[in-house]
Amino acid sequence: MTPRSDKGRKLLDWTVKAVSLCAALLGIFFLGWILFVVVERGIAAINWQFFTKMPTPPGMEGGGVANAILGTVFMTGIAALLGVPTGLLAGVYLAEFGKHSRLGAWVRFTVNVLMGIPSIILGLFVYSILVYPFGSFSGLAGGVSLAILMFPVVARTTEDMLSMVPNALREAALSIGNPRWLATLNIIFRAAKSGLITGVLLSVARVSGETAPLLFTALNSPYMMKSLNEPFANLTVTIYQYAMSPYDDWNQIAWGASLLIMIAVLLLNLAARLIVGGKKI
Repeated sequence: MTPRSDKGRKLLDWTVKAVSLCAALLGIFFLGWILFVVVERGIAAINWQFFTKMPTPPGMEGGGVANAILGTVFMTGIAALLGVPTGLLAGVYLAEFGKHSRLGAWVRFTVNVLMGIPSIILGLFVYSILVYPFGSFSGLAGGVSLAILMFPVVARTTEDMLSMVPNALREAALSIGNPRWLATLNIIFRAAKSGLITGVLLSVARVSGETAPLLFTALNSPYMMKSLNEPFANLTVTIYQYAMSPYDDWNQIAWGASLLIMIAVLLLNLAARLIVGGKKI
């Protein structure tokens, strides 16, 4: 086998670096372009009325998206209450108890499949079990669909973070007489705390911009929610409906709501990066 010349290796190295740099710059360019357009068109809609007023009827100027903001917060809260604990428990099982078992392999496979399933299919699934049988769209169904989306993200992040904790720490915790569950909760969880928090924040960011599952579960409403068993106003479906409308003021509100979601997602991702950067395992 003839060894490759130094010039050939250097040329290949330079080529790979140049292509990688161009790809990274291309991604940054499109991200900056998206941010610029959303900020430019959405900033005009951001005012006190935008956050405090209810939507106006078609053709009437003014109004806001107060009900959609609250509806989004409530459904995201429901999703976090359902998806985060179950995801943490699944991740703990995969990392600490079922790491090399056949059941653990099937659970890991299921989590990976859930991460790749399109969100609209999960929305149809929740529609078939919580909307169609009861004859009504609901905020609860919307929260459940978002929880299913959060579950695999939290589970995989939890498994990865706990697997990074050195085995010596586990052995030390068990050697002083701690049961396995107590060592995991008090020692291993504390060691991986920053990574676990990051996973939760990223899962919230993951579901905060979802529209497809909510079209089949929570739908939308021009009113303030009074019960979990009724259609829920939310920002993403409001953006979809307002952006498709022929009214200029609704189009402007859609841009403002898009800016609001974008800022929330950016802040969540920034918080996750700061947590990971501030403390590493």
